[in-house]
Amino acid sequence: MTLWLAINGVLLLLAYLLGSLPTGYLAGRWLQGIDLREHGSGSTGATNVLRTLGKIPAIVVLLVDVLKGVLAIALVDLVYAFDPLQAIASWQPWMVTLAGLGAILGHSKSIWLNFKGGKSVATSLGILLAMSWQVGLLTMVVFGVGMAISRIVSLSSIAGAIALSGIMFLLGQPLAYELFAIAASLYVIWLHRTNIQRLLAGTEPKVGQKLSQPSEPSLES
Repeated sequence: MTLWLAINGVLLLLAYLLGSLPTGYLAGRWLQGIDLREHGSGSTGATNVLRTLGKIPAIVVLLVDVLKGVLAIALVDLVYAFDPLQAIASWQPWMVTLAGLGAILGHSKSIWLNFKGGKSVATSLGILLAMSWQVGLLTMVVFGVGMAISRIVSLSSIAGAIALSGIMFLLGQPLAYELFAIAASLYVIWLHRTNIQRLLAGTEPKVGQKLSQPSEPSLES
């Protein structure tokens, strides 16, 4: 039992470290030798990568950020596939939930960026797809509809976060996943607080629009 607890602790640490990987920041350094936090919105997420580095780097950053979330959950599923104690099988949904929250925390409070980070939207999507692809897909649909109507990434992300809990409940997901949806949604919305201020002021940029000055350092994905 002690060994199994230690293994779970390692899984949570790995989930956090996966989330902490600052993909967009590294892309800026490797491709143009710049710190993305000093360009555009000041974010190292896919949206600011698109503005600053172009479409291909933005797509790569987006996909890697999604993959971080998928891997955080896949590691838990892999370890629990070899669960030596039948009674501990009931822990899996809760460990998946904690690993997901760990990855989100890592993305928003990256150890590699002095515990700064971002809004964890893409990483959250990866987590949802690994938890339940149906939930992930429906959340993507909500985001897509928001983008089609507004062309504002932050507004669409907030809409997806608001819809997530309802989607989880409607699809009858485990209690642990439903609690994850509530916690993750509230946290992601809180991370968008400066975007909400700009939305209320009518100054939040749409996709393709440039920002004259960077905002607080954060990841938009």
